[in-house]
Amino acid sequence: MNEKRQRTDGPPPFEVALEEHGPRVHSWLTARVGPDRADDVFQETMIAALSAWDRARVESVRAWLFTIAQNKAIDEQRRDSRRPQPEAEMDAWPAAEVTDLLGDPVWDEVRALPEKQRVAVTLRFRGDLTHREIGSVMEISEPAARRNVFEGLKTLRERISDE
Repeated sequence: MNEKRQRTDGPPPFEVALEEHGPRVHSWLTARVGPDRADDVFQETMIAALSAWDRARVESVRAWLFTIAQNKAIDEQRRDSRRPQPEAEMDAWPAAEVTDLLGDPVWDEVRALPEKQRVAVTLRFRGDLTHREIGSVMEISEPAARRNVFEGLKTLRERISDE
């Protein structure tokens, strides 16, 4: 996609952006909110993106979509915190189907990272975003995004080498 053309002529057709970036956004949301809520949050993300599509003047459509997805994931977490909690003991998250979707037990360790590191690492490796795009999504500087990814990977290496 030609970034200069994109800035002057507006974004590409929504269907093109959805086809190009939708699978990564959905995959990232699966890791972020779990498979049972990912479809709904993805749908909310795409509805919000579509409603703003004609007005969007962004440098990176991909980063813009991930920013919307991040905000919708936060909204979902807030809603989830207000939902009644079961009194019986629940199976630990992630369930086997999440681990299967992620395809690698390393993601179990990623989910145990501190929030900023977890978000940065999943955006980098599930969303395939650059450090600049990660910074944009997380509303932090590019060096801070780079540092969060670095610290997350460092922690992962330490945890995995200890096993």
